[in-house]
Amino acid sequence: MLNLFYEEPDGDRWLPFDRLPRRIVRRVLRGRPSIGGHQRVFLNLRAGLDRLGVTYRLNDYDHARRNPGELACIVGKAHVLDRMQWQNPILFGAAVFSHPLDDPHLFARLPVRKVLLPGAWMKEMWRPYWDEPIAVWPVGIDTDRWRPADAARKRFDVLLYDKVRWDHAHFETALIEPIRRKLRDSGRTFKEIRYGFYREAQFHAALVECRTMVFLCEHETQGIAYQQALACGVPILAWNRGGYWQDPAYFPDKVKFQPVSSVPYWDERCGRIFATIEAFDDAWDRFWDEVRSGRFGPRSYILENLTLEQCARQYMRHVRSVSSG
Repeated sequence: MLNLFYEEPDGDRWLPFDRLPRRIVRRVLRGRPSIGGHQRVFLNLRAGLDRLGVTYRLNDYDHARRNPGELACIVGKAHVLDRMQWQNPILFGAAVFSHPLDDPHLFARLPVRKVLLPGAWMKEMWRPYWDEPIAVWPVGIDTDRWRPADAARKRFDVLLYDKVRWDHAHFETALIEPIRRKLRDSGRTFKEIRYGFYREAQFHAALVECRTMVFLCEHETQGIAYQQALACGVPILAWNRGGYWQDPAYFPDKVKFQPVSSVPYWDERCGRIFATIEAFDDAWDRFWDEVRSGRFGPRSYILENLTLEQCARQYMRHVRSVSSG
């Protein structure tokens, strides 16, 4: 039986235990909290383990204390590493912190045996900082929920997915508005969705209504949302600018790493990419012609590489490697 650990940060703010009434007030005013990327990693791992029939305890810190020889699978977030005085060997990830600089002495201060990262370029960025075991592990996509919709329900040609995270005002003018203009000039209908301003059910409903997606993001470590679109059979034209990791908390003063990718899990069945707004017009025309000809098969890529069961099996291989090591 696995010992799984995952918690969202929810500390006290002004008074001891005030997190409890604040949690209730948030629920009343805002409804159910939206699911973030790290939480989705945890939930999809659990779903994959359930399908494999793997049993697990969830956040059972007392059991871990009583059984220090058993592996602790800390999926995330990083504050769980300091939740208790760990004696257990730890498999940490893939809902980890952004960079080794956030915890440079992790392997010295805790019995971490392996860190799982969601993508290959992230592993390359981390590699110079730690000699200890680091591995790539992506979480699976629920291909039962995220599946193609009937063609009759497709009311829009394009879903414009805006996940531009930094300097958004600049890219609104330099990237997003020119893309809107090209779509209008091409006679294509579209709707928009912006990362951080929707709930997962709204994204699902948008994919049901849209034939294709234009995906705008500086870079992704895994990219669960665009992979959910692929699982729905929605081909993507993705902005893949490459270049440096752009997180302003690190770049350019602390970390300069390249190249990165906006679509780290991808092949020609998924769609097409473009690097600059100058390249978008031609890329869009070719992409739309290929869509109309039935050139793409994005769901087949997900079924071959990123199902819940496949990725849960990969996770269990990491568990066994750490346990045997």
